Amino acid sequence: MADSDEGISRRAFLSAMAVSAVAATAAALAPLAGIEDLPTLEEFLRQHYKELTPEDKQAIMERIAEKVEDEYGIRPNVTDPQAMAGVEFAYALNIGRCIGCRRCVYACMKENNQSRNPQIQYIRVLQMRKGSINVESSDHDYSGEVPKDGFYYMPVSCHQCRKAPCVKACPVQATWQEPDGIVVIDYNWCIGCRYCMAACPYFARRFNFEKPQLPKQDLNPEMGLLSNRPRARGVVEKCHWCLHRTRNGKYPACVEVCPTGSRKFGNLLDADSEDAQIIKTKRVFVLKEEVGTLPRFYYYFNV
Repeated sequence: MADSDEGISRRAFLSAMAVSAVAATAAALAPLAGIEDLPTLEEFLRQHYKELTPEDKQAIMERIAEKVEDEYGIRPNVTDPQAMAGVEFAYALNIGRCIGCRRCVYACMKENNQSRNPQIQYIRVLQMRKGSINVESSDHDYSGEVPKDGFYYMPVSCHQCRKAPCVKACPVQATWQEPDGIVVIDYNWCIGCRYCMAACPYFARRFNFEKPQLPKQDLNPEMGLLSNRPRARGVVEKCHWCLHRTRNGKYPACVEVCPTGSRKFGNLLDADSEDAQIIKTKRVFVLKEEVGTLPRFYYYFNV
């Protein structure tokens, strides 16, 4: 009986300790209860995305769907498409054809549920003087009709680098590179330190200083857990090549909307794909080659 009593006491003790720990955490968070975007205790204790079981992910997606429905009155379809075997995505952009219309910018915002106020944009379209390759002296806030005489246009977004400095800079591994080359972010794991933003040579990441504002009529209900589902204040986000689309055989939104066909997207591992042929046969270059990031985003000319 002594052993049995001791076993019961040990279990009771450990159970009491667990309850006390949860209670202490809840008490610590209590003074912050009135702050918007504060994670629930369940979200606070959530594991990293890579440690989640399929059941964990399903439960999280269900909670996201419920939260979105409560806020927007629309039940979203939240999924978690995985990288496909034998696929390494790449992007090619024909500088000779881009007219600087910025339709890609706004199609991206519409697709990816980006904040309208303050406005979050993943794509910057640089207006460059012909004959110049100085990105730092370019203008991404130009206005008026385009294209303008004497200028060419260079859209810039996340380059999904093979040696991504943002991944190395993250102190909590909230961002990483997937097998198909897309660099993703676990929004629930991001601590908002912005080290990744400082590390990125392409100015491709955005930080939510305020709670993102998205009108109900602008909500895209087709959502991916690692892509365009709603983000909170205090986290970083960026282009993810519309992985909720591309992993299901579709093009990124910016590719579909381009009126000049400047944008090409495909599988580098398929020798017959358009991107693979462009890289093989066109005058191709990458932005800031000297920093050694080895991007999967290529610029090219017609000849």
